[in-house]
Amino acid sequence: MQTLETLVRDAAALGAGGAPASAEAEAARQLQICNACRYCEGYCAVFPAMTRRLAFPAADVHYLANLCHNCGACLHACQYAPPHDFALNLPRALARVRLRTYAGYAWPPALGRLYARNGLTLAVALAAGLALFVGLALALGTDARAAAAGRGFYALFPHRLMVALFAPVFAYALLALGIGVARFWRRQAPGPLGLPALAEAAQHALSLKYLDGGHGQGCNEADDRYTLLRRRFHHLTFYGFVLCFAATSVATLYHYAYGWQAPYPRTSLPVLLGTVGGLGLIAGPAGLLWLNLRRDPMHGDPAQRPMDRGFIALLLLTSASGLALLAGRDGGALPVWLALHLGAVMALFLTLPYGKFAHGLYRGAALLKWAIERRRPSGLRLGPE
Repeated sequence: MQTLETLVRDAAALGAGGAPASAEAEAARQLQICNACRYCEGYCAVFPAMTRRLAFPAADVHYLANLCHNCGACLHACQYAPPHDFALNLPRALARVRLRTYAGYAWPPALGRLYARNGLTLAVALAAGLALFVGLALALGTDARAAAAGRGFYALFPHRLMVALFAPVFAYALLALGIGVARFWRRQAPGPLGLPALAEAAQHALSLKYLDGGHGQGCNEADDRYTLLRRRFHHLTFYGFVLCFAATSVATLYHYAYGWQAPYPRTSLPVLLGTVGGLGLIAGPAGLLWLNLRRDPMHGDPAQRPMDRGFIALLLLTSASGLALLAGRDGGALPVWLALHLGAVMALFLTLPYGKFAHGLYRGAALLKWAIERRRPSGLRLGPE
């Protein structure tokens, strides 16, 4: 059985067009059997995409792995699942390949190895973020009384200092993620991009269509029963994140376009967006963590649970500390909440390109390829022309 370190260690060859390693070979073996059986043909997009192929080279395996949403429906329906000799567990095989996608296409390539110890990576990033802001607070001699008297966060950390710290880190995270997904996309060569395909892919990504199990009833979690809870918790998490980002964007507009300084009234747009988004970022990750703890170990790759749960915990800490900061911004505990929140946000930004967050971008790219591909002839030559 492959360890997480083994999966990550040889992933760097993928970005350079290397040959498939054992994770890809095992996934290809299972896909070949699925392609012959086709019992799950009506399930998620993986299966119709699979039937357009007769062989599964590394690039196709990575595409199908990222198209998979790990709903578990195919595993529960499969007549060849363990203990059958074929030992088909497609969700686990594709989950291992997905990890190699993130590590193999990461930029800079050397940092793809952070996936091998992602739980530790998150913990170190959080410790560094907290140490940075606690240290700054001590060095600057921040004035909690001034902050509580109405001068707000900038009495503790000047606005220019926070921009100087966070803007380069966030820009780097976007650059690293963008380069990684671009490298993945170049190997896919899906064909010309059209507006209908782009609209369909966006609709499927934003609605999380394939978290309905392909039949509208939902995922299998702990047993054979279907549930839509995973889809709903993902929605709360994603749109909570979007609303928090929107709150920051509106506050930035207020600051630079209108000269309106924080803190803003509790009924202002940035505060309302941040409050609703923060609540979503508590309910969604808490629900996902609950499902993750209960999920059957046959689903996905158990070795990746530290990465999954670490990312969920970091989202929970970021949102909870942000709401606590909002609630206590007029009190003496403001420096504590601010340092905790800013440290969590810094850790989140630092690890965006090297953690679970990457799955959303790679899955979006795979959905876009499927939307393009399904509008084209299959290319299979099964009979005389």
